[in-house]
Amino acid sequence: MTIFADPKSLSHEELEEGAEFAPRFDAHGLITVVTIEEGSKDVLMVAHMNAETLGLTLETGIAHYWSRSRKAIWKKGETSGELQEVVELRTDCDQDCLVMTVRQTGRGAACHTGRKSCFYRRVELTDGSARLQDTGLHRLFDPKNVYGK
Repeated sequence: MTIFADPKSLSHEELEEGAEFAPRFDAHGLITVVTIEEGSKDVLMVAHMNAETLGLTLETGIAHYWSRSRKAIWKKGETSGELQEVVELRTDCDQDCLVMTVRQTGRGAACHTGRKSCFYRRVELTDGSARLQDTGLHRLFDPKNVYGK
């Protein structure tokens, strides 16, 4: 089990400039993780980790998240085969957010919709109404075949 430093035990300077990893989990025990692809630097997804899944990620080198909807550990790709191999994990200055660079395995889809990225639509303003426009990011797999939904 991975042990993290307690951010409350560190001074402002130690938290922002020191070598102690002291993730600042929110009131629900979670920290936001932005996951990007190693080569392209594309944003694949945004998710959350708790202390246990952050520890599992560091220990195994495979991305583990906390599913807020299922309230359970989510080993990314366990069902779909689209595992994320961790290349690098960074924290921001006050250690309340993470950026994780991964090597996407399988067919290369990080999104449960079968696409490479969860960010496959852009927001556009037309005649005062905000609408979503598909960016044309094609599916790499059919989610019905993979998840049975």
